[in-house]
Amino acid sequence: MTAQRHRNRGLRIGLRTGLLGGAISLAALPVLAQDLVWARYGDIDSLDPHRATSTLSMQVWDQIYDTLLAFDENGVARPNLAKSWEVSEDGLSYTFTMQEGVVCHDGTPFTADDVKFTIDRAFGDNPSLTRTSWGPITDVTVVDDLTVTVTLESTFGAFLPFLADSFSSMICDSNAELEDYGTGSAIGTGPFSLVSWVQGDEVVLEANPDYRNFGKPVENDGPVHIDRLIVRTIPEPQTRLAALRTGEVHIAEPPFDDIPDIQSGEELELVVAENTGQNVFWQYTTSRPPFDDIRARQAIAHATDPQMAIDIVYGGMNQREWCPIAAGVFGNDQEFCRQFGYEYDPERARELLAELGYGPDNPLETTMYVWTGGNRHILAEIFQAQLAEVGVDASIEIMDIGTMNARVREDNENADSEEPGTFNMMTWGWYDPDILYALWHGGGAYAGYQSDELDAMLERTRTLTDEEERLEAVQNVIQYLMENAIHVGLYTPGWEWIFALRPEVEGFKVGAFLHPMFQDVRVTE
Repeated sequence: MTAQRHRNRGLRIGLRTGLLGGAISLAALPVLAQDLVWARYGDIDSLDPHRATSTLSMQVWDQIYDTLLAFDENGVARPNLAKSWEVSEDGLSYTFTMQEGVVCHDGTPFTADDVKFTIDRAFGDNPSLTRTSWGPITDVTVVDDLTVTVTLESTFGAFLPFLADSFSSMICDSNAELEDYGTGSAIGTGPFSLVSWVQGDEVVLEANPDYRNFGKPVENDGPVHIDRLIVRTIPEPQTRLAALRTGEVHIAEPPFDDIPDIQSGEELELVVAENTGQNVFWQYTTSRPPFDDIRARQAIAHATDPQMAIDIVYGGMNQREWCPIAAGVFGNDQEFCRQFGYEYDPERARELLAELGYGPDNPLETTMYVWTGGNRHILAEIFQAQLAEVGVDASIEIMDIGTMNARVREDNENADSEEPGTFNMMTWGWYDPDILYALWHGGGAYAGYQSDELDAMLERTRTLTDEEERLEAVQNVIQYLMENAIHVGLYTPGWEWIFALRPEVEGFKVGAFLHPMFQDVRVTE
């Protein structure tokens, strides 16, 4: 769907397909005529795609690097740096043919050697944080300068989609010679090359004159129109908005409380990303009471009303999500998921709690973890009040996402603790249902719920390549997770999906799975 402008409402919807301070120096660098300044609440974690998993990092990698495949407007993987590929009859070998004439930022040609370097590095002594998502790769063979063969131990249904995601960004092998790769330098083939990164302040990128677009859903197939892209860290929402209004910043995430005013005015526009792949869900410490009992998990799910909460906090900017995978991801079917979901039913929640021995004089005591930003603290307070109505005394702890991830895993691993188990408003964004394998196989990323039956089901989703068979396997996993109240969907999108733009910015788009694209952007006088 083409981006539409509605200046009278200040709202522009992005492409339909569109897994957190002190004093800020807003003029850290002088802004040139064709500079674009993009302000965000936080900084990247690394310039190295193998060393981080945050959206903030991913969106900068998109500008420096490119991928073998690229997501089209519908989130389907299409040719990009790889112009074609062949799959062996047994599905274990993929032979990719590269585009001719692609050049790395340092002037060296992009070849099959760079592909091998990237994949070998992802499986090396210090492997990529997303190594599992590459699949069961056993060998990468360079056939010639423009041909490479990747061999798998077993078939892997998510392999091609992964090659369109930023976590598979192609890293030019000349980076191996750089002592500060990932912290002060980075060489790719993307639309921008790195000028500098001052941690906690800004990333400065300049246009790559040799860039060619082969697969991204944009109109411009050549170098970008702007001279530089400056990605600036401004943690305070009101400071970002003030800089946007004065013209010191061109694009920024607006404060949620100010969105209605922006929509009703003509000074700024909004781009709202859709099909982001983001999923916000209830997750529980299942290794000890009370959430080692399915009834306690179901009670939390029945006692909370996500639709009411997001209507209050976000005012129609996102939607209720019934599935463990988000809208736009293969296998997401709201009607299918809802039949196994948990409607808002406080009376049923009280019944389940009573069966466990809880009641008005003996409330279930627990703690809800929430990560900072996105007005999630307000959501937490709404949920806290709803839980209190059914006899759940839930305190709230708010922390950054890294701390929350560590705390959740620690709680799951500490099965002998006498403290009540916690639950959390977890968030993940991904492009494929393979995220469920990462989250739940063998206890998954957070050492949480585990069963041999679920593990076997998850393994089957990975090995199937036939679309109909894989869909059935994915939905079997979804049904299991929901019926057992392991992964209870709340809403989507969940973070960094709304962009406010100054009127002189034209051509900005957000692609599938929240990938901002600047190839068509112009800054008018």
